[in-house]
Amino acid sequence: MKKKSLIKLFALVFVIFTVATILITGGMTYATQTASYHEECITDMRRITTSLVNRIESEGTEFQDLKDWYKEHPDLVQVPVDFEADLPVSRDAFNAYVAKNYPGKVYGKDITLDDLDLEGQRLYVNYAFERWFTEFFNAVDDFDISYVYFIYPESEADLTMNYMFDPTMETTETKDGRVILKLGDIVYEDPSIHKYMWEAWNQGETQNGFDSLDNEFGHVYTYCVPVKVNGEKVGLLCSEISVDYVNSQIMSNGLMQALVTALVLIAMTTILYLLLRKRILERIVRIEKQINEYSDTKDPAVAEKIIKNAGEMDEIGRLATSFGKMITALEDYMVNLQRVTAEKERIDADLSIATQIQADMLPQIFPAFPEKKELSIFASMTPAKEVGGDFYDLFLVDDKHIALVIADVSGKGVPAALFMVIAKTLIKNRLQTGESPAEALSIVNNQLCEGNESQFFVTVWLAVIDLETGDGYEVNAGHEYPAIRRGNGKYELIKTKHMPAVAFMDGLKYRQSEIHLDPGDRLFVYTDGVPEATNANNELFGNDRLLAALNRNPDAEPSELLPSVKKEIDEFVGDAPQFDDITMLGFIYHGKGDE
Repeated sequence: MKKKSLIKLFALVFVIFTVATILITGGMTYATQTASYHEECITDMRRITTSLVNRIESEGTEFQDLKDWYKEHPDLVQVPVDFEADLPVSRDAFNAYVAKNYPGKVYGKDITLDDLDLEGQRLYVNYAFERWFTEFFNAVDDFDISYVYFIYPESEADLTMNYMFDPTMETTETKDGRVILKLGDIVYEDPSIHKYMWEAWNQGETQNGFDSLDNEFGHVYTYCVPVKVNGEKVGLLCSEISVDYVNSQIMSNGLMQALVTALVLIAMTTILYLLLRKRILERIVRIEKQINEYSDTKDPAVAEKIIKNAGEMDEIGRLATSFGKMITALEDYMVNLQRVTAEKERIDADLSIATQIQADMLPQIFPAFPEKKELSIFASMTPAKEVGGDFYDLFLVDDKHIALVIADVSGKGVPAALFMVIAKTLIKNRLQTGESPAEALSIVNNQLCEGNESQFFVTVWLAVIDLETGDGYEVNAGHEYPAIRRGNGKYELIKTKHMPAVAFMDGLKYRQSEIHLDPGDRLFVYTDGVPEATNANNELFGNDRLLAALNRNPDAEPSELLPSVKKEIDEFVGDAPQFDDITMLGFIYHGKGDE
């Protein structure tokens, strides 16, 4: 696998954190300052507009007269481009004209605009226009906005506005070659764009909102306030501010703050990274190298090196110490594991030999007595472990008698197998001396009780049958009931009287029962591993299923019947483990001379 560096990963995380913090902080700063700057701009537009409206309305009808005269004589109003410089000249010219033509009278006190002749009116109107233009320009400078202008509806039906005072500095040239401001532009103002402009005029009240325009003059906000003289609407005083300018200021401030934030973050994250690298990352990398060294060399001395270089006993120090101790424990474990593995291999080998020895002790060559046409016989034993406690035996006591033995030692494994060997040997030896089944088990019982400190016992079913007559004797010492099939009937259990298991109690006298087989009768004997076979649902195979399996093919030879029963047991048990030895023996009595 490709190696990855934890230090590089931490560095990448710090870089991502720094960049993300700068972007988030910058974005939040931009959004906050945008709202703040825009609110400040709107406040300034309201202040300048309200201030100028108050000054206009304070002059009363004089401004109304100025507007009316302008509407009648628009061509006579000529405002030079340098109106601020020309303002004193216009004022002096008007005052000189009044003093010459209206001696002893003061304008605004003794005479009004209507009292003047046309020339006097022209001089006054030009002077008044220059004064108001100067007022507008000074207000723009004071409040740092784009410009202020005065308009009135030229035709409300046509939705047009006349720009009476429009300081956009658009110029025109007079016949005598003078450059003057271009006044009185009549412009169509679309209500969908100039919503608040028309609402301010139509309602005659200041609106809370403002129009946002994006035209040849740029992106601007427009705020309009109605001008009233003696309660009647005269026009609108509007102010504008450039959004582009505002946005550039916001962007400049945002970038400056982002730069400062970036520098602070870079400095702090660098310091933090260096501290983490020295106190954490380099120590983790060192632990990783030392563990890899142990992995490559398997040198136990690496454990001491890891513990020695653990450093402070913080989480990393304790982790390094734990790794060192784990390596030491692992070395001890490996030594013990090698020893245990060797011992287990030896035991497995011994068990394998014991399994083979046990198998060799049981009759396995079938047909067992090919010269004896009086019988057919087959047996099998499947141990639950390597060696089992079940056993079966079949042997000729003499030329005309056969002994059938099946038994189950309590317990499992090697101890039960050893007890089985002793029990099998003793039973066979006693029967071969000519003793009856009852006499043989009584003697064997006493022999097995001697020195039986482990308190093993063995259930036994034992029968000796005369092959010429079919007569015989059987003893059931705590064992399962055998199944018998008479002629062409069905297999049924023979529920003879039970005696206690062998080696259960010293001094027992066993009693035997007569048994008779007619030619064609069949016996099936087994250990408790058959009916007590258990599936995953803890259900037992039971005697009913056993009899059903036997009677499914009752005419089968023992060599076919036993594997068939074992197959049904396996299918019933499924994946559940085998808990007990499974031993079965099948016998058919043909009678003397029966082929």
